[in-house]
Amino acid sequence: MKIVTYSKNGSDLRLGILLDEKTIIDPQQAYVEKLNANGQLRSEEIAKALLPEDPTEFLANGEVAFTKAEEAIEYGTAAKNTSSIYKIEDVYIGAPILNPKKIICVGLNYHDHIKEMNREVPKHPVIFAKFATAITGPNDDFPLSEELTKKLDYEAEFAFVIGKRGKNISQEDALDYVAGYTVVNDITARDMQKRTIQWLQGKTLDKSLPMGPYLATKDEVPNIDNAAITSKINGEIRQQSNINQLVFTVPYLVEFLSHIMTLEPGDIICTGTPGGVGEAQNKFLKAGDVVRVEIEGIGAIENKIVKELVKETVN
Repeated sequence: MKIVTYSKNGSDLRLGILLDEKTIIDPQQAYVEKLNANGQLRSEEIAKALLPEDPTEFLANGEVAFTKAEEAIEYGTAAKNTSSIYKIEDVYIGAPILNPKKIICVGLNYHDHIKEMNREVPKHPVIFAKFATAITGPNDDFPLSEELTKKLDYEAEFAFVIGKRGKNISQEDALDYVAGYTVVNDITARDMQKRTIQWLQGKTLDKSLPMGPYLATKDEVPNIDNAAITSKINGEIRQQSNINQLVFTVPYLVEFLSHIMTLEPGDIICTGTPGGVGEAQNKFLKAGDVVRVEIEGIGAIENKIVKELVKETVN
């Protein structure tokens, strides 16, 4: 299953499922139609409980949600007069996870990146955080404030999303707690990152975590451990590596992190970036640049850097 969020005519983002390259289905809407066709009372209430529009809540419902989603897809794709299927060109596609409780990032986790940064292979995973306001869609623009940073950088990353709550998980059981995989770009203001010992201020700018194009469940990407990962700036390849070059693997990270903190549905773990970052080449992003990050078997995200002036916003 390939999970997205979508919005039509400015409505709130809600969960959808990719049917093919051109269409998505809203499983909640399709399930309402299915229940109505069977004469079920309170169909909308039941559908919302079983198939929430928020992806994190959907994941928290576990196998029940996935089973009902499959039923909804079967009904919606067979129905002659459904209002649950949309052309992708007619909707806005957002990040597949919107409001996670945690975004955990891993630094220095590819051998080639460690080498280019003149660092030693860490004995333990280097972890830091981003906040939910960093999340943005797979094709959204990134607003560059030159008043804030002169050294904006890209980081192609493979991320996995937790599917169920767990603590003290073993590596052997780790994948049972993983819902699926997605593509992210850990956009980083290097000058802000390096001006203090703590990296956070350079790592969690608004919209600094483009994500997508969807959350692919594990069965969609059976060979993820050997998937190619690349980034391109204006069509020029900057990063080209493979997930098999990770220092700390997905099972290791699940075990390690779950012994520190409870992992919960919707938590996003970004596994680090390979070699080829802008800082190592003194090639930083500027307004007008287009950044494309792609992972074999999942897909690509593409975001344009646009100039933005800092101004006070009051809501």
